Amino acid sequence: MCGIVGYVGGRPALDIVVEGLARLEYRGYDSAGVAVLADGELVTAKRAGKLVNLRNALAEQPPPPGTLGMGHTRWATHGVPNDRNAHPHTDCTGSVAVIHNGIIENFAALRGELEEAGHKLGSDTDTEAVAHLLEDELKAGGDLAAAMRRVCGRLEGAFTLVAMYTGDPDLVVGARRNSPLVVGVGDGENFLASDVAAFIAHTRDAIELGQDQVVELRASGVRVTDFEGRPAEVKEYHVDWDVSAAEKGGYDYFMLKEIAEQPRAVADTLLGRIGTDGRLTLDEMRLSDRALREVDKIIVVACGTSYHAGLIAKYAIEHWAGLPCEVELASEFRYRDAILSPTTLVIAISQSGETMDALMAVRHAREQRAKILGICNVNGSTLPRECDGVLYTHAGPEIAVASTKAFLTQLVAVYLIALYIAQVRGTKWGDEVFAMVQLLERMPEKVDKVLETMEPVRELARSLSGEHCVLFLGRHVGFPVALEGALKLKELAYMHAEGFAAGELKHGPIALIEDGLPVVVVVPPRARDVLHDKIVSNIQEIRARGARTIVIAEEGDASVEPYADTLIRVPAVPTLLQPLVTTVPLQVFACELATAKGHDVDQPRNLAKSVTVE
Repeated sequence: MCGIVGYVGGRPALDIVVEGLARLEYRGYDSAGVAVLADGELVTAKRAGKLVNLRNALAEQPPPPGTLGMGHTRWATHGVPNDRNAHPHTDCTGSVAVIHNGIIENFAALRGELEEAGHKLGSDTDTEAVAHLLEDELKAGGDLAAAMRRVCGRLEGAFTLVAMYTGDPDLVVGARRNSPLVVGVGDGENFLASDVAAFIAHTRDAIELGQDQVVELRASGVRVTDFEGRPAEVKEYHVDWDVSAAEKGGYDYFMLKEIAEQPRAVADTLLGRIGTDGRLTLDEMRLSDRALREVDKIIVVACGTSYHAGLIAKYAIEHWAGLPCEVELASEFRYRDAILSPTTLVIAISQSGETMDALMAVRHAREQRAKILGICNVNGSTLPRECDGVLYTHAGPEIAVASTKAFLTQLVAVYLIALYIAQVRGTKWGDEVFAMVQLLERMPEKVDKVLETMEPVRELARSLSGEHCVLFLGRHVGFPVALEGALKLKELAYMHAEGFAAGELKHGPIALIEDGLPVVVVVPPRARDVLHDKIVSNIQEIRARGARTIVIAEEGDASVEPYADTLIRVPAVPTLLQPLVTTVPLQVFACELATAKGHDVDQPRNLAKSVTVE
């Protein structure tokens, strides 16, 4: 959710912090604020709204220069988005400043205790209580790091905290529990952030912070301890993309850039997956062949767009690996009596690796002794550390809130996992697996071909900007694609949109059909002749009732032409791989329609990139 940046070094902290916030604005944009320690004084500035409001305020009244600073972009949970509730928050003395990502669940009790003791709290946030708790701990003795460790012991919930204190003028302290925080290691300077994008222009060397750890950041070095003060082991890593990957590159929106990057992202996800022996190899798997052979059931857990990738995974796993597969919304998974055992494999999908619902589902599965495999895009995030194995999607940074290239690379990842399990279990011969991977390796050029033909889709989207509702229909793997298309339209265009399994049309949804209603239909390949013929019948039914039919069908499929008001062609590919090409027009459609409505495509209202609270 919220974007966090901290800096200590020899350069002007304010410049580096604001630059970092600009790279993290996708994480939270209800308000923004900074704190700088200069000449022994803690100076803060904060404004509601987008980061530009803070920039304007800083231009009108620049704070004194300092080399120690931190900043925050907020996605509101407790308290409405206004100047008063923006971070940083300070204590009664003005000597401690705190920024926070997450939710402190016991803040009401802590606030009551503080107010009873005479503290004056000026905001409606849960975060401000931490500043006052630190104030009390510092009065009791010790440095800021020790005070942070003691305060963290009293907090319940998920949080990343970063604090500064006038009594420790060369120190920034961070703490994390169930919420992302990463260290950037520079030369005579160091960084803290909720995402490496914040400091990628300055260093690509990073340190993963583990669960319940506190980091002390000085220009001279970094020290990490647990909440008890014991030295903690850290994992250093090198970020494999540079600052240019986090820039718009001439596109009006990050989303447009990320849609265009999909052929490269798919290719990168496939890179190096075939060994010298011609067998599929997944270096990050970490689950033995024996363990995979023992699996008798697979459960996929995910949220949002990743959940739709999981629905497609079910088709691939059951078809290729011959194992029963269930797909669960991660937010619901641990609140029912799911049947798990040591022979259950749970696959958790999360672009960020910090999705709280997915992490809690993984922890619940671990308590039940299930095997756990993660699919994630972000090296150094929490999810990979909590799984028995991980498949990184290598999509590069995805800045736009609405997921595009992360979704396509997640599809590639689930295909690879399904084929790998099939290879290990012997449900597919080696040459069959190799042949399918070869087909996958040709998919980047197929996606590129789709992207080259999208101008009619953009024109269509602009023509529908006055509509209030769009329906999406699909069968087989086209059904999750329909769900994804509807989700994109909801996220970006703020329109009512629904995805349905086409076979369910006459079980209720057909009542929604009225004259002129746009209905997008994802047609299966002709190779699935039964499903193909049935969905052509569905198109005829809705068109007979006045719907405006927008049909996505493979090249050469002439049978749909008489019934399509608008026909969108995609390359012919195997059925299970078709979502890689049919999803792309729906991404372009939603992006263009939202743009025509005048919406901010990268930062749709009320949404944040990574949902790090339940």
